[in-house]
Amino acid sequence: MTDASHAMIRAALFILAWLMAPAAMAQALPVPQPSAEAPAQPAETAIAARADAGSDADIRYRIRSIFSEIAGLRAVQVRVSAGVVTLSGTVATTEDVERAAAIAGRVAGVVTVQNDLRRDLDVDTNLSPALDKFSDDVRGLVRGLPLLGVALTIAVLVGGLGYLLASFSQLWRRITPNIFLAELLATLVRFVFVVLGIVAGLEVLGATALLGAVLGGAGVIGIAIGFAVRDTVDNYVSSLMLSLRQPFRANDHVVIEGHEGRVLRLTSRATILMTLEGNHLRIPNSTVFKAVILNYTRNPERRFQFDLGIDGADNPVDAMAVGLAAIRSLDFVLIKPAASAIILDVGDSNIVLRFFGWVDQRQTDFLKGRSLALDATKSALEAAGFALPEPIYRLRFDPSAGQRGHVPEEREARAKGAQRTPGAPPVSHDAEPDASITKLVDEERADTNADDLLDHRRPIE
Repeated sequence: MTDASHAMIRAALFILAWLMAPAAMAQALPVPQPSAEAPAQPAETAIAARADAGSDADIRYRIRSIFSEIAGLRAVQVRVSAGVVTLSGTVATTEDVERAAAIAGRVAGVVTVQNDLRRDLDVDTNLSPALDKFSDDVRGLVRGLPLLGVALTIAVLVGGLGYLLASFSQLWRRITPNIFLAELLATLVRFVFVVLGIVAGLEVLGATALLGAVLGGAGVIGIAIGFAVRDTVDNYVSSLMLSLRQPFRANDHVVIEGHEGRVLRLTSRATILMTLEGNHLRIPNSTVFKAVILNYTRNPERRFQFDLGIDGADNPVDAMAVGLAAIRSLDFVLIKPAASAIILDVGDSNIVLRFFGWVDQRQTDFLKGRSLALDATKSALEAAGFALPEPIYRLRFDPSAGQRGHVPEEREARAKGAQRTPGAPPVSHDAEPDASITKLVDEERADTNADDLLDHRRPIE
């Protein structure tokens, strides 16, 4: 702190002690009770019964002497008669009017002050003090430029040191293995050094008291901005938590809030998926952090299911045995967990069976395997004599319209039309996984240099 600051503090302590001294003495000494013989003292000084011309001249001389030392009150005219002071003339400001009356009223012997001062509205009179004050301020600023330059240099050097330390990204990544935390730590170091530079510069200028006002205003502004950008802050915090938890790996097949695809990248703002159609899908991290995430890749074994109906007169247990035998005969269906079947529902004219089977997604495409298992089960049931019932509709015919056709003939025609055209290529029975989307993800991750918060070294939570 500067010498002026120390002097101000000592003066404040002196005034505080002076104000508290009468109260302390009043508590220490007993208060005397007024006696019947001693008359009560008047609250104010009584006005003398006889006026003294010499006293009026002394009062006028004293007031004029004081006003002559004050630039704004030198032109004030003073007249004293019987202790009554009359002030007349013009002054530059309304503050000078009040100050002149206050000074005159403090002189001993003054009964009252009649203030007839008026403010001088002349342009030259009011402009000159303002110009003089501005000139003094400019001269003071010019004299303080070297000190201001030193303070600014110190602030820039300290802040620049913080920026230099924050630029050592490898150091912060070595301290914190998480990339997001490393960036956050570097930003914190940069902010701390900038604040230290500002404090050091204000200390050189002797204006550290200004720092409290600046920080207080910045705090209020920060709260207001925080409410305005709370969604951005929520997304930022969610990104930090996702980088710590690592809910998935790159190229994982996931479903997030109904959006399905393979994970391409986790950035500081969003999670990017490659949809099964080959498109980019960007989901805000605040949504990902709160969402229910379905990950198909974590467990390579995945169960498929499908429903088939048989005629109500058929034995459902025998049908399940035939269907399970067909499913288990497929090479890609796992032995353990074993395939199974249940009776799902018994309708008016059919019995619905549900079949289950397991595949290893690393060797078998899930949708292809389910399709081939459904086709094999259907063919086996038909070959075993189980009828797959068709929907039954009740139709009403108009007798006058005549008979338009026979149902058996129409069914036979549809069956013939459904036969495969001679020379058509056979349906593929390949159940290998489709790696096209996986290949796209790998190629894009290899080509881009963008920061990725996914870390295969950290466990998935």
